[in-house]
Amino acid sequence: QVHLVESGGGAVQVGDSLRLSCAVSGVTSRSTTVAWFRQAPGKERDFVGALWRSTGKIYYGDSVKGRFTISRDTDKNTVYLQMNSLKFEDTAVYYCAADAHLILSTMTTPHQYDYWGQGTQVTVSS
Repeated sequence: QVHLVESGGGAVQVGDSLRLSCAVSGVTSRSTTVAWFRQAPGKERDFVGALWRSTGKIYYGDSVKGRFTISRDTDKNTVYLQMNSLKFEDTAVYYCAADAHLILSTMTTPHQYDYWGQGTQVTVSS
């Protein structure tokens, strides 16, 4: 059984940095695509970025390019989301998701992912 646990969320100020972790169990992070999504109150769940399983290539959503970085520690089977230059509009619950059979064209679609973590709140204030 695949299990994902996010951690690292919190309350920060505009311009600050924060690193989220997604601990993966039940499957190696190399064999499955691991993605980050976020959902603000009253809004849909949006794609933040993903680490593709077969190539290790990393993709980012347009709103976070240049500010957020995804990385992986294979020894810890953990995927990280480093968030820099945080903005007020980055406030959301952040989720990691995983799927071993995803096709590239559906990477940004939440319901294509089979496994989800419980989410971690990130609040950015001025």
